[in-house]
Amino acid sequence: MTATLLLGASAAMAGCSSIRENRGYIVDETLISSVQPGIDNQQSVVATLGRPTFTSQFGDQTWYYVSSVTGRKPFVRPRIRQHMVLAVKFDEGGNVVAADRSGLDQVVYLQPDGDETPTLGRERSFFEDLFGNIGQVGAPGAGGGAGPGR
Repeated sequence: MTATLLLGASAAMAGCSSIRENRGYIVDETLISSVQPGIDNQQSVVATLGRPTFTSQFGDQTWYYVSSVTGRKPFVRPRIRQHMVLAVKFDEGGNVVAADRSGLDQVVYLQPDGDETPTLGRERSFFEDLFGNIGQVGAPGAGGGAGPGR
């Protein structure tokens, strides 16, 4: 009886264990620390770190390597456990100028404000939305329509 109860409790605990997921670039400290400003260029960075997660579209040419480790319990939203962004900046010649890291302290959590998106203009009721265009089709100045010669 005790063995069955112990086996059932351990099975229940295993079902509640945290699920760990790696997302994005998988960090290898040795490879990241080997990127040196003034020594490396774009080709050597690609050979060392691989292709970046994304690149800058404006301003200085920067390659970003983004890595996150999330953990979650079953049926619960994932939470970020570790986060790292490596920003490798290049000059016009394609040489590494800087390799900066940022972590979890730079992550911003956004909370949506309610279930509706505020819009400009007047508020319309359900019935105004439903019946608001009655009589508008074909009205003078409404444009469109299939008249003669169209």
